[in-house]
Amino acid sequence: MRLLLLPLAFLASCASISTTSLFGGGDPLPSWTNGDLKASIVRFVEGATDPESVHFVPAEERIAVFDNDGTLICEKPVYSQLAFMVDRAKEYVADDPALREEEPYRSLMDGTFGSTMDIDAFIKLAMKTHTGMLDEEFVAIAEGWLASARHPDLDRPYTELVYAPMLELVAFLQDADFQVWICTGGGLDFVRCYAKDVYGIGPENVIGSSTQKAYREIEGRGEFVRLAELVTPLNDGAAKPVNIDRYIGRSPILAVGNSDGDLEMLEYVAQRHARTLTLLLHHDDGEREFAYDAGNERALSAAAEGEIEVISMSRDFGTVFAPAP
Repeated sequence: MRLLLLPLAFLASCASISTTSLFGGGDPLPSWTNGDLKASIVRFVEGATDPESVHFVPAEERIAVFDNDGTLICEKPVYSQLAFMVDRAKEYVADDPALREEEPYRSLMDGTFGSTMDIDAFIKLAMKTHTGMLDEEFVAIAEGWLASARHPDLDRPYTELVYAPMLELVAFLQDADFQVWICTGGGLDFVRCYAKDVYGIGPENVIGSSTQKAYREIEGRGEFVRLAELVTPLNDGAAKPVNIDRYIGRSPILAVGNSDGDLEMLEYVAQRHARTLTLLLHHDDGEREFAYDAGNERALSAAAEGEIEVISMSRDFGTVFAPAP
């Protein structure tokens, strides 16, 4: 199912721009404000791809990793997968009103969800809404929801709320023969539903949190059954470098994140090679998006020490979202 055609068209235009930039013309990052940070990104990529440069990196070692929610796509006031989980849970309550007396359904229905739920309750909700079905059933449900759900404040489909500068950066890197990966704390299969259409990043290049699966023969056909058991740990914090090593097998030279949950990934990348680029997106633009520091205090403090460069949304993003269709 095609979730959104706009980002694909936007990516195509970015790709054609980036091709010329590597050979002396054009602007690879037109939605970025001209300044030191944009120039630093372009220099890094051009140095890594120039065989005559002391900073040249062979193509097989050009690996970039991006967080997803809050880095590639809007995450406030609620990120898309959590909104999906809440909507699914409300459907369950409508079918079985007795669930209203149980957690996590009670806090969902009385409006305290998110303010009182701990990680165990959150995982319980994920197990309720993501398991007990075949893989293909989950994908169909998730794709259907993504095609119809709209952001509560911005009134656009969640998959339209991708950051235009990040789409350009992904396209620029891919055109420079970087392997671009998503490394998210969000659900692996949920993000795979839209990563190719929205970002141009294939499902094979997504690392995320997931539930266990079993391969079983059902009505004469082999099927993946989604089990109510988490693959631990969640792909967040210190688990991100572990899973990057496990699934990529090489250390990236570029990483982009936006929160404390990405700090270990950023530090891991910064420390593994002589020349790397690590970027932290700071949401400091309350007029065009949302301004918040909660959840990225440690990362901002680490960036102030110099290894991680801060992307200021208000300063460095000339455009925030890709244009509406």
